[in-house]
Amino acid sequence: MSHPLHILAVAGSLGEKSSSCAVLKLVVEQLRAAGCEVDLLDLHAEPLAMFSPDTTYAAPHYAALAARVARADVLLLATPDYHGSLSSALKNFLDHCWKEFAGKLFAAIVASHEKGLTVHDQLRTIARQCYAWSLPYGVSFADKEDVQDGRVVSENFQKRLAMLVHDVRVYGELLARQRRADLAGKEPGFLARHRK
Repeated sequence: MSHPLHILAVAGSLGEKSSSCAVLKLVVEQLRAAGCEVDLLDLHAEPLAMFSPDTTYAAPHYAALAARVARADVLLLATPDYHGSLSSALKNFLDHCWKEFAGKLFAAIVASHEKGLTVHDQLRTIARQCYAWSLPYGVSFADKEDVQDGRVVSENFQKRLAMLVHDVRVYGELLARQRRADLAGKEPGFLARHRK
């Protein structure tokens, strides 16, 4: 690929010892080793003010955040499963953008004791509403069973992470290439509305 794949990895937990953040950082290392450019947004270290349609777009933090999202080809999202839903911190991040997500790939990692199925479904719904693509599967794990003290201890989970890294690279590159072509071209399609 002539353009390196650019990934915005978002750690959606505010916990000091977040296992979802620890797993995300392992995946980030693997993606960087594979030649991807990865921007890590840790919402514990870089908290966002609550989104408000009345004030956020003029807020000091917004332009830099929107630029980070706009630069990304892939959104790699990590969250704990809270009551069958994504974390409020991650939802708040996602509320900040819309058009910047169009035509990009969403991939998710969920820390859950119940497989995280509803969380993955909610993230796919958000992607669809923002005209983004999502991987047809999600990666979930359970503390102690798959991850202990920030280390992956399950061979099966390690294989799932390797699959995720591969698919983020492969499908992220395919979609990024097509997204650029669609934005630069004149053919009809859902990205036509985003042409400059």
